[in-house]
Amino acid sequence: MKGYVQVYTGNGKGKSTAAFGLALRAVGAGRKVYIGQFVKGMEYSELAAFKRMEDAVTIRQFGRGCFINGAPAAEDVTAAEKGLREIKEAMRSGRYDVLILDEANIATRYGLICVEDLLSLIAEKPEGMEIVITGRDADPLIVEAADLVTEMKEIKHYYNKGVKARKGIER
Repeated sequence: MKGYVQVYTGNGKGKSTAAFGLALRAVGAGRKVYIGQFVKGMEYSELAAFKRMEDAVTIRQFGRGCFINGAPAAEDVTAAEKGLREIKEAMRSGRYDVLILDEANIATRYGLICVEDLLSLIAEKPEGMEIVITGRDADPLIVEAADLVTEMKEIKHYYNKGVKARKGIER
């Protein structure tokens, strides 16, 4: 089966959630999934869920657990570059059917990884592998290289009323 490149972007909620739903569907179909999370380095409920499926899902975080505002620290860049190398190794290994690059668009926006490196990864994609790239502000070159692009648009959000991220729902 031919694999495609999907991008989930936009300011609305649900980009990572959609990617994780695809991962769950893939596992249900007997496929192996690799998830590399850029920027993130904190405990999220999805880590606990995917740990229960560790025979089918590998999930790795390549962030330091802090929000990047402005220029990233050298440690942030190092973590992201290490992540991209590990993701490329996973892609080339032949062990995975689905590769999810969670928040990779944010990583390119903040200069943690180069858009050209992400495009190179897309160009090297094995024929049968599905790649999903999430995060706000997808670079136009990534959008052009993708086969499917979905923009999540915020219409209304309870964060604007002061609701914090809730365990099991947003984190």
